[in-house]
Amino acid sequence: MKTWIIAAACLALPALAAAQEPATKKKAPAKPAAVATVNGVAVPESRVNLMMQRQGQRGMPDNEQTRAMVREELINREVLAQEAQRAGIGKRPEVQTQIDFARQEILVNAYISEWARKNSPSEADVKKEYERVKSSAGDKEYRARHILVETEEQAASLIAELKKGGNFDDLASKNSKDTGSAQRGGDLDWAVPGTFDPNFSSAMVKLEKGKFTEQPVRTRFGYHVIRLDDVRAVEFPGLNEARQRIQQNLMQAKLQELVKSLRSKAKIQ
Repeated sequence: MKTWIIAAACLALPALAAAQEPATKKKAPAKPAAVATVNGVAVPESRVNLMMQRQGQRGMPDNEQTRAMVREELINREVLAQEAQRAGIGKRPEVQTQIDFARQEILVNAYISEWARKNSPSEADVKKEYERVKSSAGDKEYRARHILVETEEQAASLIAELKKGGNFDDLASKNSKDTGSAQRGGDLDWAVPGTFDPNFSSAMVKLEKGKFTEQPVRTRFGYHVIRLDDVRAVEFPGLNEARQRIQQNLMQAKLQELVKSLRSKAKIQ
């Protein structure tokens, strides 16, 4: 009887010791869940989730059928990737360059996304920018045409032709170096003055409908002959309507400042 008791006690010792081990002992990290294995290589479920997220952005539903299609696609990719490695494709310099470039792009996008979440413009910033843009836009928009040339002499010559009865549209089509508007007879469509170079807008708003500038207008692009076709009251969008665009512009400006700051601290040779 005593022998049996001793033997039973000895058998219980390992279990007792295990129960008395510190609770802080770390467990081995669990392996990521896999949806398949290809030649012993796991296809992790995280890839399915990532691909489902991208498919969802394209309007695909998150259901069993879509996930099954995604699983098959990922298996196909793994098969092809393994074959590419066996063929030595992954060692080619041009392929390595593309891999490095893609890795850098992913890192940059992830950093910018995280930075943007922490640095989104405040409501006060949005309202302030909205009022600034609204004020600079004014209450009128203008429809003008122009002819852009290299020299003041060319512009003066065109003005002389217009005074003799020359057709503005034809002269713009034949002479303007602004090829985009030249195809439309110099038409710049409806726009607020703030859209243009200050010298251009200053001359434009002084014109009467149907009149053209009788002196060449100089900007950083060259010399202009401007004709004003029409003027109308502008309906500036409300804050809610303009909010998203203003937020994007503010974020873009802040991001440019971030890059500028980081570049100033970097050792660039």
